[in-house]
Amino acid sequence: MFPAARRAVARHASRVIGAAPSLASRAYARSRLLSTLAVLEQRDGQLSHGSLSAFTAAKKLGGTVHGFIAGNSVASAAQEAAKVEGVEKIISVDNLSYEKGLPENYAPLLIENIKKGGYTHVIAGHTAFGKSVLPRVAAMLDSQQISDITAIENEATFVRPIYAGNAIATVESSDTIKFITIRGTAFAAETPGSGSAAIEAGVDPKSEPISEWVSEDLAKSDRPDLATAGKVVSGGRGLKSKEEFDKVMLPLADALGAAVGASRAAVDSGYADNSLQVGQTGKVVAPQLYMAVGISGAIQHLAGMKDSKVIAAINKDADAPIFQVADVGLVGDLFEKVPELTEKVKGS
Repeated sequence: MFPAARRAVARHASRVIGAAPSLASRAYARSRLLSTLAVLEQRDGQLSHGSLSAFTAAKKLGGTVHGFIAGNSVASAAQEAAKVEGVEKIISVDNLSYEKGLPENYAPLLIENIKKGGYTHVIAGHTAFGKSVLPRVAAMLDSQQISDITAIENEATFVRPIYAGNAIATVESSDTIKFITIRGTAFAAETPGSGSAAIEAGVDPKSEPISEWVSEDLAKSDRPDLATAGKVVSGGRGLKSKEEFDKVMLPLADALGAAVGASRAAVDSGYADNSLQVGQTGKVVAPQLYMAVGISGAIQHLAGMKDSKVIAAINKDADAPIFQVADVGLVGDLFEKVPELTEKVKGS
């Protein structure tokens, strides 16, 4: 090969070799432009650890991760959240007006802090709080929310169940700010560790409240929280009354150290409080053990528990749909079988 030709080949080779780092650099630069605000929850100044799943999802996106928390006396909750590794900043607003998370009051606050931070993504849990506040914020900023995601493919593409979990949709968003609620059972909550995020006072617009918190009636229990429990026992319409529900289900839950759940039919019939409802319109759970007692297995109920690791069912109807998803099934009268099971668990 002539010398001039060799020099031309060398110059061409250097351009090709140099192209790969350039592409990598652009990808890295794009990830650095991503910035996510994880909206955290608290109650009476105590951090809701389940809401730390928002940090898990935010880290999967890449880029900078900030947390946001607001309410009355939230300093200690902010300090605890700041210990999560990989989080750069916690934005805190201490104001009694935001304590209950009323969407009409909370949305203007969140909007001001989103604008100040210039975030590309805003993430909250698919909880009662997240489902009420985030859609309002998204609408006010002319974005379309992506709800109840279970996976993140990239910064613009997300996976979510539809049709009560019978189909999976992959959704791509072109909105400037992407508002996302996440299914807590799909993203394990981060644990506060040795992180040292800065804590910064957020912008408080102090807007005139347009709604007022009147009262609440809380059911207190020493049993595990339904949303995060490793074991759940749920009762359905087959229990026939509230008295029988309490008589049959509560001893079993205590013997197993499990949380108590209920089907919508049981809740609508007044057997259990609506905070215990498992299903499409209730809580979505994925415990190690889910025991369905007197539950037929309607599609709406299955949407809230079919990701459980082991599903056990007790029902007198051998053709009940619940047996199609159960790992272990017992056909029989629950009023006989459950007390017998409870006694055996206590004696083991």
